[in-house]
Amino acid sequence: MGTTLAAALDDARRRGFVGRAGELAAFERALQGVDVTRVLFVHGPGGIGKSTLLDEMRRRARAAGRETVVLDGRDIGGSLPAVADPVAAATADGREPGPVLLVDGYELLTPLDRWFRTRLLPSLPASSVTVLAGREPPAPDWAADPGWRLLLDAHPLPRLDAAESEALLRGLGVAGPDRERLAALGRGHPLALVLLAEAGSDGPAPAALGDRPGLVADLCRVLVDDVPDEHHRIGLATCAHSFRTTQDLLAATVGDRASQVWRWLAMRPYTATTSQGLRLHDLVRDVFDAEFAQRSPDAYAELHRTIRMHTVTRLVAPGSVTRYRDATELILLHRRSPAEAELSVLRDGGAPAVSAATPGDHERMCAVAAASEGLHAEPACRHWLTTQPAGAHVARSDSGVEAVALHVLVDATTDTGPDPVVPAVLEAVSRRRALRPGERIGVCRFVGDLAGSQRSPVAVLTASVSASVEWLSRPVGWSVVTPVDEAYWRPFFDYLGFSVLARVPVPGGGEVTAFAWDRARLSLEAFLDMTGRRELTGETGPPPPELLRPAPMGRDAFDAAVRAALRDLSRPDRLAGCPLATTALGPDVRQVIVQTLDGLAAEPRGDVLLRVLDRTYLHGAPSQEAAAEVLGLPFSTYRRHLARATERLADLLWAREVNGGPGTDGHEPDRIRAGE
Repeated sequence: MGTTLAAALDDARRRGFVGRAGELAAFERALQGVDVTRVLFVHGPGGIGKSTLLDEMRRRARAAGRETVVLDGRDIGGSLPAVADPVAAATADGREPGPVLLVDGYELLTPLDRWFRTRLLPSLPASSVTVLAGREPPAPDWAADPGWRLLLDAHPLPRLDAAESEALLRGLGVAGPDRERLAALGRGHPLALVLLAEAGSDGPAPAALGDRPGLVADLCRVLVDDVPDEHHRIGLATCAHSFRTTQDLLAATVGDRASQVWRWLAMRPYTATTSQGLRLHDLVRDVFDAEFAQRSPDAYAELHRTIRMHTVTRLVAPGSVTRYRDATELILLHRRSPAEAELSVLRDGGAPAVSAATPGDHERMCAVAAASEGLHAEPACRHWLTTQPAGAHVARSDSGVEAVALHVLVDATTDTGPDPVVPAVLEAVSRRRALRPGERIGVCRFVGDLAGSQRSPVAVLTASVSASVEWLSRPVGWSVVTPVDEAYWRPFFDYLGFSVLARVPVPGGGEVTAFAWDRARLSLEAFLDMTGRRELTGETGPPPPELLRPAPMGRDAFDAAVRAALRDLSRPDRLAGCPLATTALGPDVRQVIVQTLDGLAAEPRGDVLLRVLDRTYLHGAPSQEAAAEVLGLPFSTYRRHLARATERLADLLWAREVNGGPGTDGHEPDRIRAGE
């Protein structure tokens, strides 16, 4: 160590410095004059280590015998003489090589930027070296000047890698068992690592940022200290909570200030602008999301619901071309699910695109099925790809297919080919309750990555995204998933409210577990309501009883209930207790019937059937004979039309009951009421 305290501090800081090899190499080349760079511009968010890097550069410059001038924008206050005077003093004697000028907090000197670029720096000796460090990248005028384009070298300061992070923590005295965990929490951000090390110095090291509210508050003050108002704060919270942020999403969360907030967010040093939207630096995302949840839990929950509904509305929109991307964003909102470890990997590193498979993917899918479940699965997979190719999905990156998922729709008449699992699923469902006419079972039959694993992040993503697309667009009476790895998937399906339907032995001694959701009992809308709450709470287990419908009626009982409801259509007191009120039609049975009658008029000869029902029940005549007379029909013809009209109305209402929403042919998607 040196002979003064300042020297001792410098020596300790030098020994504690880690990383930044690229920036220091560029600085050394500039010092030695081996390239043309005369100005380095280092930029990055608060706490990323700009000041620490400048301090190391100061030590190296002095060790090389160079005169140094160190300035801080926080001390200068925009004063031109506060910059010019110390620079003039350092260059007064004309010594060579020229001085090294190190300027921290350059974002605070924006009013002087033109003066720096056109007056101060050009006046320095040619051998001088300048380092400007700030939160913002260089203004466009630097790049617009051909001279500065050659002489200036901009360095966005990256986060420390895992080895550098652990080295920093080691230097801070963090014990070996805690270093890897704290390095992961700190996201390579030096200030966060220092604060995490300090937080663990007087007790157990924190397992999550949220464990230490004070630490989160300190980081927020450094990382995000320039939020103009509450609209911008909500916009920042939106960007922290969602996987990506578009101006459309901001319109849902901040209203007519969306374009202004978008521009502000896009200019932040901790924001990346991509072709898909805005994304925050992962540490800023984690810290601000945790801070907002601590500070305003009710507002946080409301923001989550708004982002979620925006995503779901896009996902179920007819003809959507972004369905897979929207499903991916919906899945990544699950921050409290048992699959959070896998999902966090995808949030940090990026998620491969899930899409419909092509015929060229089929051989790969069969190989994955065999690798995950056994050789017997290959012909079963090939059978389903031949008969139901629309249910095939893949996750694809630049290197090709990374994982697959195959969904099939079946009922008692389906040819199941050589698959031993789907017949067992059909039998197990029949023991629970008989499928009603028009009902089908949706089965997620095969899932896996290229190695056949169902546990990898990409396999979890492919299973979850493909299931979301299937569940929200293809109506079924049951949704079933058949993984081979029950121990891994059981907590996840408990979280989704699924129950074990069956365990099916497969050739080779293995077993497939069928997890099931009876959609006649828990509607899609109720399922989304339940999972929306669980995304915030992490709650798990069976669906709450208040969300469950009674066991569904058979078709005969349903038709009888329709006839009874028609007779009571003008008696609200009687209609309130109608059995149809407990079905998917909902409590306002009269309104649903009237709406369905309006749709009947658009069908061939539907106007005739509508007039018969209208005169009989909506604007009822004293008797059926009187109704026939008003309609000008022989009574026998009237009775035939009335029977046909009642039958057709029951068909339409039954389609709605089976599908959980409006439908006429058993193939309408479930409808989600946007905004609820």
